[in-house]
Amino acid sequence: HVQLVESGGGLVQAGGSLRLSCATSGRVFSGHSIGWFRPAPGNEREFLASVNWSGGTPYYADSVKGRFTISRENDKNTVYLQMNSLKPEDTAIYYCGLSPFQRAVLGTQYAYWGQGTQVTVSS
Repeated sequence: HVQLVESGGGLVQAGGSLRLSCATSGRVFSGHSIGWFRPAPGNEREFLASVNWSGGTPYYADSVKGRFTISRENDKNTVYLQMNSLKPEDTAIYYCGLSPFQRAVLGTQYAYWGQGTQVTVSS
């Protein structure tokens, strides 16, 4: 049984930074990937970034490339999303998910989700 718990959200001014954490527990294997998403129109989830649990090059959406950085600490079973130069349009609930696939960039590829953490960026 896998559990994901996000934390680190909050209120920040435009141009500020936040670091989100996704703590995992349960059966996470090297072939899995962890990704960060936020809601998108049409009940979809917008992909932001993902990283393979075994390492390698992270993947980013164009909308956050250069501003967001995903990283992992396997010994702490935690994946982070460092968010810099935040904009009001980044305001959303941020979710982390676990995929049984590597290089997973689609929400439908993810089997487990956390409860989300709210990020609010004021102008």
